[in-house]
Amino acid sequence: PPLPPQQQAQQQQQPPPPQQLPYQHQVSTASTTSSSSLAPGMSVASQTAAATPPAVTPPPSGGGVVPNPKSRITARMEDKVLVTRTADEETEDGRIRNREAMAKIRDAWVYKQVRARVNEFTEYKQSLIFVGTWNVNAKGKEESLDEWICKDWGNDGRYSPDIVAVGFQEIVDLNAVNVAVDNKTQQRSQYWADQLRQTLNSPKRLQQQQNNQQEQGYALIMQRSMVGLLVCLFVKAPHRHRCKAVASDSVGVGVMGMMGNKGGVSVRLQFYDSTICFVCSHLAAHRENVAGRNADFFNVLQKVSFDIGDEAVRENIRNGSMSQWASGSSSVGISDHDIVFWLGDLNYRIDESMPTETVVDLAVKGHIDQLRPLDQLNIERREGRVFQGFEEGQINFVPTYKYQPGTDVFEQRPEKKLRAPAWCDRILWMSQEPKHVQQITYNRSERPNCSDHKPVYSTLRATIKDVVVERREAIYKELLGLLDRFENQSLPMVGLDRVELDFGEIRYEQSITLPIHVTNTGNVCAQFRFVPKLDENSLCKPWMTVTPTYGMLIPGESPATINVTVTIDNHTAQLLNAGREVLDDILILRLENGRDYYITVSGTFARSCFGMSLDELVLYKDPIRTIPLDAIERAVLYPSANPSNALCIPKELWRMVDAIYEKGLQTPDLFAIPGKPAEVAQIREALDTGTPFSSPATIHSYVECFTSFLTSLSVPVVPTNLFPMVEINSENIQSMSRKFLEDLPPVHYNVLVYVMSFFREVLIYRESNNLTAAKLARICCKFCSPTPPNVIMDSSMVQRRAGMHLMILHLLETSSI
Repeated sequence: PPLPPQQQAQQQQQPPPPQQLPYQHQVSTASTTSSSSLAPGMSVASQTAAATPPAVTPPPSGGGVVPNPKSRITARMEDKVLVTRTADEETEDGRIRNREAMAKIRDAWVYKQVRARVNEFTEYKQSLIFVGTWNVNAKGKEESLDEWICKDWGNDGRYSPDIVAVGFQEIVDLNAVNVAVDNKTQQRSQYWADQLRQTLNSPKRLQQQQNNQQEQGYALIMQRSMVGLLVCLFVKAPHRHRCKAVASDSVGVGVMGMMGNKGGVSVRLQFYDSTICFVCSHLAAHRENVAGRNADFFNVLQKVSFDIGDEAVRENIRNGSMSQWASGSSSVGISDHDIVFWLGDLNYRIDESMPTETVVDLAVKGHIDQLRPLDQLNIERREGRVFQGFEEGQINFVPTYKYQPGTDVFEQRPEKKLRAPAWCDRILWMSQEPKHVQQITYNRSERPNCSDHKPVYSTLRATIKDVVVERREAIYKELLGLLDRFENQSLPMVGLDRVELDFGEIRYEQSITLPIHVTNTGNVCAQFRFVPKLDENSLCKPWMTVTPTYGMLIPGESPATINVTVTIDNHTAQLLNAGREVLDDILILRLENGRDYYITVSGTFARSCFGMSLDELVLYKDPIRTIPLDAIERAVLYPSANPSNALCIPKELWRMVDAIYEKGLQTPDLFAIPGKPAEVAQIREALDTGTPFSSPATIHSYVECFTSFLTSLSVPVVPTNLFPMVEINSENIQSMSRKFLEDLPPVHYNVLVYVMSFFREVLIYRESNNLTAAKLARICCKFCSPTPPNVIMDSSMVQRRAGMHLMILHLLETSSI
């Protein structure tokens, strides 16, 4: 096909955030009367008994990131798979039951009712929490911490927080000896803990608290360290007796995925009757290693475990938390808490699409509005790839890294490597009840300044639970009495409004949900759960989700709704296109002490060119939707489909490039603005069906469709095994580029040449579209050889990928192809 120029790759240049009110940088004086039911001197407001929680408006998310409640890490208990330690047993009459499962489901139903009535036995208090983080860069000269730790206290200390949690990173040099032996960590941890204790309990602070008729001082509740990481938790003295189930843990995710040069340390406690967790982490470095940071976050999130004992878990659940019964464990994880604070040197930088020199210039001038949309953490959060469910206040301060130690000047000395300033140091939070946390301040401190990082701090107002035990036990007694009237009368029976789910035709990147309504048709409680098929471990195939996976209905209760969702993501599409998967499955719904119900699930994949291989795409001139998925049927209908009659490049690729060319390569911000989802879906449908592009879609939608087509290929245009094995320099770049082209499979060679030729056409209009050869080379590498999700690249692979980028840039700027 003749060459039309082609597409854009998304450099993650995001649109500016919506207009938001800046945070006040002074603690509000509202709601600060002392509570008579808390210990004297608590510097927070108290709600009256059984009052509803205050309607606190949560702060806006940083950089315009709006958390999606459906993507919260803290999943409802009904959505977790029920785990039993005992096997199912079969009775003499052929019925199957599991007494442990029945007991857990019964308890879960009770606590579901309790949670709905939690306001009947809970009082709510307002408490101030201070959270601070600082990468000290292995420094530690005697320097006051007052400006950082105590800035929000007010002149007379009346706004002193009830909880102080401070995290440090790099308290020791992260050299091989310290990482392996960890021999200086204890000494440096004690130094910083003493510094914090002296700051919080200085004579000036104690006098301020005495003047405000508060009990004096802060007590260190727990500290945890690991190599360069340290987190310290202090609580104001009047509340010390209301802190229990205090625990800590550490997780190393550094060298070999386990060493402590990177990772997280965490502490947790039950403060009155709210469970609070603080996680201090230091994630993977280097500007380009976003996937490594994301993977480190999930490693810490999944591996941290606090063994607080069965009794503490039971008490938390009886107070209205339902997150533990599915696992039946005496341990809790990070997301099992009412409130989670995540702080530390998260190491997210400004996206590479902006040159380092530009970032430095904007940071020096304080033009943070131009930097915020390119903050990697907010980009990843917006895409749902990391910190799901967490919130962060808008950043209204200049980047906190990298400075000349001891100064307020960004590091630009000629003998030092120039690094782009970034907001590496962050504080986020997650609450099961979003309205229960309100951020008051979020800022950086100019002192101390001995490190190349600036300290960051935040003061937040949290709604704390205080359970009235007598009222709680009365509700339990009422619920258990209700259950007793229905249990042990006869066998359970349920009715399902459907046992066959036909999802019809499902398209690429489409999700369809069908409900099943379960009704208790008997006279006793009906406990049900989904179980795996024989010799299988999963309830269903990966492309299907079921929520909830278990439940309980009493007679006369409204029917329960079970939602079955089928999603065709790129991995599933690749399997379907290759004939290694079909949209057919069977769900088994087990009625405890009763029968099993078999639910058949079926659907038809509307075949798409997305998720296919280049070698197969060039075989067919007809629309890909008409090509059968079955190999035998395909061979009968297309006996002449062989490589000798193949196209040079996929026709779908030509159509997209041609459309982009017609729309105008001079369009500003090409490859920087995302397309509209509805338009992208229409373009993809036209490609799959062979119909004309009917809708007046924007060029950005065609560009996004083009880039997603390249990244969706089952085998990338440039396989990673062809990345250069040696360092690329000016002497070998021409020979290595030629060898790379010679090693490419024929179709991949054609596609790469086509894409490169298109990019050269794009560069003709560089003055209008703001693109450069370097940017397009990065785009080409990103989409022609995408990094698999959640894969951490080792240093050698990072170097090889950098070499490939140089070769692509060389091919763009020369006439080698």
